[in-house]
Amino acid sequence: MGGMTGVYTGPESDASIVARSRTEPEAFAAVFDRYATDVHRYAARRLGDEAADDIMAETFTTAFRLRDRFDPERGEVRPWLFGIATHLVSRHRRAEARRFRALSRLPAPAETDEPLADRVAARATADGVRRELATALAGLSTALRDVLLLVAWADLTYEEAAQALGVPVGTVRSRLHRARRRLRKELGAGGGTGTGRADEGRKERGHG
Repeated sequence: MGGMTGVYTGPESDASIVARSRTEPEAFAAVFDRYATDVHRYAARRLGDEAADDIMAETFTTAFRLRDRFDPERGEVRPWLFGIATHLVSRHRRAEARRFRALSRLPAPAETDEPLADRVAARATADGVRRELATALAGLSTALRDVLLLVAWADLTYEEAAQALGVPVGTVRSRLHRARRRLRKELGAGGGTGTGRADEGRKERGHG
């Protein structure tokens, strides 16, 4: 219009929304709108849809209550939210193990040409987890399972997973290596090595 010019700055950043919500609490709804679906999907894969409703609600209630503690230097709130969700899931670790054991007894789905390890890394869902995979996940320690599923199911980078869990990036790499090694052992040669290789570069993006 006329000689007026404008600068498009794109969507408001997560850090800005959280900072603004400290004086405008209603602004935090934008965080929920952005990430509620992702958090619910992650929780559902681990605990089932019914429990996921509670986990999602409590995750955002907790995040809202603790929003003054969010460090804007972290940028996106996504890793922080998944860290809260993972902590809440850990309270149900026995239920999660029971869930995976129950899934391990389901009839095996039809075979596909896609290596099982690749499905572990990117596409496994709660309803589609194969029996062998469910058994292997149930046998992992909470620490190993948390790292593996934050990377595979929440699609966090190694650095983001480290932020979510409050551990060094080196610890994430170490736990992932151990988890993948356990999975390959449990799944046998059919699992291949796709999880440890094809996924590696994607999760290391920007980390050198």
